Amino acid sequence: MPSGLVVLTDRWQARRPLAQVVAAAVAGGARWVVLREKDLPRAERTALAADLRAILADVGGTLIVAGPDPLDGDAVHLPSAGPYPPPRLGLIGRSCHDVAELRRLTTEDYATLSPVFPTRTKPGYGPSLHPEGLAELIKVSPVPVLALGGVETPDQTHACVKAGAAGVAVLGAIMRAEDATEAATTLTEAFQEAVTPVREAGTPRRTSPRPPKATRGRQ
Repeated sequence: MPSGLVVLTDRWQARRPLAQVVAAAVAGGARWVVLREKDLPRAERTALAADLRAILADVGGTLIVAGPDPLDGDAVHLPSAGPYPPPRLGLIGRSCHDVAELRRLTTEDYATLSPVFPTRTKPGYGPSLHPEGLAELIKVSPVPVLALGGVETPDQTHACVKAGAAGVAVLGAIMRAEDATEAATTLTEAFQEAVTPVREAGTPRRTSPRPPKATRGRQ
């Protein structure tokens, strides 16, 4: 199930060839990648999918393909518009934006909710949910949710996790980054910090009780 940092591709915004950017993000901790690039001919897109799967395979990662065609794989991310019902595959995600779309979910494994924050990738897209709206929708979602849209900083990542998100799906924060490895590392570490319970200051660390000392001369 997708969690943590999930990277969405956009070769038009990538600072380097897409496979290089994805490899750099994987080096920074990304283990889930959603291949978009829907404008490519199927043959080229399938070849690109194979290249990205090879990069992810080295770290046990997973490539998810946007759209109903898995491109010789077994994982897709579908738009809110359809198809319904979803195809029978190993992993299925769906883009959602409101309660009505969440209630249409049937056999999907996860959903994205967007936009959480204003996004430079899609200026004017919204209105933004913000963490409060995200939390409300997560309460009614029948599946785990990834927060999508405008997530670029550790503070935003923390806010999404606090709202109940299983992970953050990002595009521009990785594609436009001067150093995709550093950007992925920063967001991955922020997610791990957010999901790791913090011991309250002043609370003594729990220790296992010591066994009673042996007493000589007593039965």
